Amino acid sequence: MKLLCRLTIILALCLMAVPSLPLPAAAETYPPVIGLSPNQGIPGDTVTVTGNNFTAGEWVRVYYYLDGEPVTEVGEPQVEPDRSFGFEFAVPDSYSGTHSVRAYIADSLQAITTFEVQRGLTVAPEEGQVGDTVTVTGRGYGTYDIRLYFGPQRVLEDVTIEADGTGRWEHDFEIPPSVRGSHDIDTTPPAARDATFTVGPGVRLEPDSGSPGQTIAMTGGGFGAGERNITILFDGEELETGIEAGNRGQWEESFDVPEMPAGEYEVTAEGPQTKDAPGRTFEIVPGIEISPNEGHVGINVTATGRGFAASINVTILYEEQEVATTFTNEQGSFEVMFPVPESRFGEREVTAEDGEGNKTEVPAIFTMESVPPSTPELYYPIDGQRVGFARSVRPAFEWEEVFDLSGVYYSLQISTSANVTDKGYFVDPVLTWEGLTGNYTLERDEGLPHGTYYWIVQAVDGAQNESGWSDPESFRAGRLPLWALIVIIVIVVLGAGGAGYYFKTRRRMYD
Repeated sequence: MKLLCRLTIILALCLMAVPSLPLPAAAETYPPVIGLSPNQGIPGDTVTVTGNNFTAGEWVRVYYYLDGEPVTEVGEPQVEPDRSFGFEFAVPDSYSGTHSVRAYIADSLQAITTFEVQRGLTVAPEEGQVGDTVTVTGRGYGTYDIRLYFGPQRVLEDVTIEADGTGRWEHDFEIPPSVRGSHDIDTTPPAARDATFTVGPGVRLEPDSGSPGQTIAMTGGGFGAGERNITILFDGEELETGIEAGNRGQWEESFDVPEMPAGEYEVTAEGPQTKDAPGRTFEIVPGIEISPNEGHVGINVTATGRGFAASINVTILYEEQEVATTFTNEQGSFEVMFPVPESRFGEREVTAEDGEGNKTEVPAIFTMESVPPSTPELYYPIDGQRVGFARSVRPAFEWEEVFDLSGVYYSLQISTSANVTDKGYFVDPVLTWEGLTGNYTLERDEGLPHGTYYWIVQAVDGAQNESGWSDPESFRAGRLPLWALIVIIVIVVLGAGGAGYYFKTRRRMYD
């Protein structure tokens, strides 16, 4: 009985304990979520997207939104068995502010998060020298005017820039005078992330080629502020010294190209603080000078050449015509004299070329005189004079001899009419001669038949300067026309024959 009671009590205690035993927990469900790391930055930054609580095996499409519209699909990951995914994407161009990133399965929105776009700058290249042209790119800006700065709050250019609809802009500029080192590039409104350009020492030449004796402008930048005793070196030899940089490390100086043979040489500069400025290549090219540089035909001109190959033959050309040859010295220079040949008035080119093919790109200019000779005066035939008797008349034409330093030639025209053009020569000449050296007598095949003629003369010097034509003068060729001469001859012959016959007949009768 006691045993039964004890069993009953134990059973009752067990039944009472059952409700207090822990039960298996029901599975909890959470909505899908996505996150960004980092969740702020500038367009172009790389961002990591993570997703959780998605359905395993599903494909998720993630979009970047701008103005409530998807700009681009940034990724399409597949959900892992643990219901998560992750990938990276570059932030698309977009203006500053908060923009959404949304995850979809099919057309169903699953999760949304935000990314804060900030203003940022990049520059390419990121290092160089004063005067280099670089491109600065801004992203994350609004569509408002932008002011650009280089260095400590210094306006780079008096220019305003406007971003496009996605907040992006680009602008090219030259690095202004600056000391060496890093310089921030910033804007108004300010960027959350500035660009940095590193200025190194450097020099520039203007121009970067020339002939010995030519003056070249040289500028330096990126030197120490106020650095003194800067020296210009040409092929390692000092040309100029004692140069002082400004408070931004900039300086300007000029030098004359030394007398050296044609070729490429390094030009650089160094100072007590700046020893590493890279050099610039300067090319010595042939050059030529002449003295005098104006005059007349036949004048002696001295040509001086520099920057040719050393110790080599060289040819001097006047309007592509060879006028002299000589040899250069060890410095590639020469000096030679030549008489100016006959050539047209005005500017004429003088060049030179050596045996290695080096030739002057810029010619020396000789200005040929342009003063015409005076108009000759006509002497013979005298105006209105009759010359010759009959048949082919060959007059001797004489005129005043004109003097000119360039030498003189003459042109002669004969016409049957006194009509001349507005320039003074005959409208319809029957005979024309050019290049005559003086008075002229017609050749046998140039004889003139009976008639009235007019003649004019013009002087032309060796520089092709032309005088005016003389006023026409006339002359009559032959005293009788050919037919009259023939008639006279016939009459004479007939008369002589008749007289002979008469006298012969009388003698017979007398006999």
